[in-house]
Amino acid sequence: MTPGSPALGTRAASGDAVEAARAQGRAALVGYLPAGYPSVPGAITALRAMVETGVEVVEVGLPYSDPLMDGPTIQRAVDAALRAGTTTADVLRTVEGVAGTGTPTVVMSYWNPIDRYGAEQFARDLAAAGGAGVITPDLIPDEADDWLAAARGHRVDTVFLVAPSSSDRRIALTVQACRGFVYAASTMGVTGAREQVSSDAAALVARTRRATELPIGVGLGVSSGEQAAEVARFADGVIVGSAFVRCLLDAPDERAGAGAAATLAAELAAGVRRQGTKSGA
Repeated sequence: MTPGSPALGTRAASGDAVEAARAQGRAALVGYLPAGYPSVPGAITALRAMVETGVEVVEVGLPYSDPLMDGPTIQRAVDAALRAGTTTADVLRTVEGVAGTGTPTVVMSYWNPIDRYGAEQFARDLAAAGGAGVITPDLIPDEADDWLAAARGHRVDTVFLVAPSSSDRRIALTVQACRGFVYAASTMGVTGAREQVSSDAAALVARTRRATELPIGVGLGVSSGEQAAEVARFADGVIVGSAFVRCLLDAPDERAGAGAAATLAAELAAGVRRQGTKSGA
């Protein structure tokens, strides 16, 4: 752990900001970018700019060569990051660079890279970098004994996914293993900004609420303030990824990309803060 990084005992938990927003009767804004794109420092700069204009929880993507859930936008950025040689150490450096702002910072990673790194070592190093938790989209609790033990030992939150196809029994099993918050994937298929928010999202959140008191974040598809406001009416966290990545892909340089991401964050933050009572809250 480098000087200035959050101490293990004081780092923010992944659900803190979501719980704080929920106490205010609104949703929290969660923003994602992959580490290493457009560069390692460039990703840190963009994420910190997003935090300054409204992102309350940060997801740092760990680039992986076989991203089953990632749509074409995120895949382009991840591929570029991998070609540039981005490593797990770079991911941890990115976490440290963002967590130093006091913002809860989690890693979004497929299981294979964590398994190769070593579950115990990854949990330890993430905690030392100030990381709050890990979202594992392709890992189910039934197969996560080693990871759960390592994460619990280092007080790293474990965030698993529920989906519209999840049975009530599967949802109950999943949320029991979650710490911090639950990730509700509002659509079946890969990530990507969409013209409309899936009609399955509200129903999935309602089903999940019956099984847990943890905050529930909804991801996959939000790309505008209007959509953010729509999701914020029933979810505790509005998770945005592809739209932020698109800001960087379309920018002529890193500075412009960070500025575009910050502008989008402000629009999305305004959306989640609009007045209104969330159904099911």
